[in-house]
Amino acid sequence: MVGIDYMCGDATAPNGKGVKVIAHVCNDRGGWGKGFVLALSKRWPQPEAEYRAWHRDRARNDFGLGALQMVQVDGLLWVANLIGQHGTRTSRSSGVPVRYEAIGQALAKLVPRALALGASVHMPRIGCCLAGGRWERVEPLIEATLVSAGIPVTVYDRD
Repeated sequence: MVGIDYMCGDATAPNGKGVKVIAHVCNDRGGWGKGFVLALSKRWPQPEAEYRAWHRDRARNDFGLGALQMVQVDGLLWVANLIGQHGTRTSRSSGVPVRYEAIGQALAKLVPRALALGASVHMPRIGCCLAGGRWERVEPLIEATLVSAGIPVTVYDRD
């Protein structure tokens, strides 16, 4: 049975064979500069460049809460930019930036893409660091979308 596997390690260096998707949460303001995105940018320039271009051209695309952008960084490796955060902690928005409904929508959009690729999905505890979310609210979203579709998911905690 497919479920969520938890392991200590680096989500930018996912374990296993085959096609892998690294999923993470981005904000809806075009900001890329703190948290997990720094680790992504250290390994590959494409996810940041594609995200920034997506944001710049948002009037002509689907950029916004609940959106998904897939970026191929290697032959068998993709990064999924999930827009699940409204603003940042440093912006003037009130409350925490996480938007659970948007994370669920973006994960639902990831399901057919991961299935078509035959991919497993790898991630840190999305939405729970800088976005201010609680894992008890995010984990059920992952189970209801990816896991229920039979997609193997690995969540990485730092060593």
